[in-house]
Amino acid sequence: MSEPIGVAILGSTGSIGRSTLAVIALHPERYKVAMLGALKSWQSIVEQAKIFRPDTVVLVEPEAAANAQRSLRAGGLRTRVECGSQALADAAAAGNVRMVMAAIVGAAGLLPTLSAVRAGKRVLLANKEALVMTGRLLMEEVRRAGTQLIPIDSEHNAIFQCMPAQYLPGEAAPGVTRLILTASGGPFRRTDAAAMARATPDQACAHPKWQMGRKISVDSATLMNKGLEVIEATLLFNLPETQVDVVVHPQSVVHSLVQYTDGSVLAQLGAPDMRTPIAQALGWPERIASGVEPLDLIGIAQLGFEPPDHARFPSLGLARAAARAGGTAPTLLNAANEVAVQAFLEGRLNFVGISTVIDKVLQRLDSSPVKALDDVLDADAASRRMAASFIELGSGAFA
Repeated sequence: MSEPIGVAILGSTGSIGRSTLAVIALHPERYKVAMLGALKSWQSIVEQAKIFRPDTVVLVEPEAAANAQRSLRAGGLRTRVECGSQALADAAAAGNVRMVMAAIVGAAGLLPTLSAVRAGKRVLLANKEALVMTGRLLMEEVRRAGTQLIPIDSEHNAIFQCMPAQYLPGEAAPGVTRLILTASGGPFRRTDAAAMARATPDQACAHPKWQMGRKISVDSATLMNKGLEVIEATLLFNLPETQVDVVVHPQSVVHSLVQYTDGSVLAQLGAPDMRTPIAQALGWPERIASGVEPLDLIGIAQLGFEPPDHARFPSLGLARAAARAGGTAPTLLNAANEVAVQAFLEGRLNFVGISTVIDKVLQRLDSSPVKALDDVLDADAASRRMAASFIELGSGAFA
């Protein structure tokens, strides 16, 4: 019997990380947790380390790493504890790792994801911001390293599953003419604009179908999540923005569809549970158990579809415009959104102010070509500064 495959989980304490560990626990003969990584949630990562016994634990914040080390030593575990962003990137590229779950939310996940790609690991990409920020730069790195990049977002993983056999993201698949991303519509699908302006963070995070972190839950409520997915889809599957559609599908059963030149439309269906795409990506090209209950179509009874409301959810249109502009436009969009969402969660910005701030930043900062990683990082920093200044100056109007 061959040795278990070493898996590094970047963002192990988040919802995707926890779901990944749940799938791995079903297959102890096949996978071993080689590394657990997070930003600062040391108590959770210590509990995970006690169960899965990784070689390495990495926490970005030094104090969190020190606390984790003391706790693990007190429990008699010899797991190596490291700290810092570079340690996270190094651990993702280590020799005992063959697969990397890239699930750290936001720009913080960029450098370790790049490190894993350059090291030729199979990268299970759950961090959409890393791809949105870097655009074709990341996909060029994937091609150069011969990396297997498999998307974990339920929508992109669904598209991947509907592609021809042996297809891997990065190139246009023969015969594919259109991609159709499905959106649940979020918690405010039927809420008028005036009520959305008064929405609280808890209301925005109360997703009707998915259990997710607060940042991605807010993105789902604004439909920015779907906008970021449009940008991702153009890069992963090498199609222009005009060939990527979005439809609202409240049941969250059809996770996305692929249209072919012969008129066929293939769809991937399943319960709204992230363990399914995680298991698909871990096992590819095989199928392995995920622990998810089979779909009950009779119980669901109906599948509905409707167009998105661009007037109430302008973030989707802003993201589409950024996809068309290319260059650093998606980087600017993503950074401004991260700042605005954090301000909303902290009560410094109202819900509809999120898209207003993003729009203002995109109007003020011009997109430029991306030739190197520094171009991305510079655009990201400039957008964050400008978004923060708009929020500070306009707090009376937005909050």
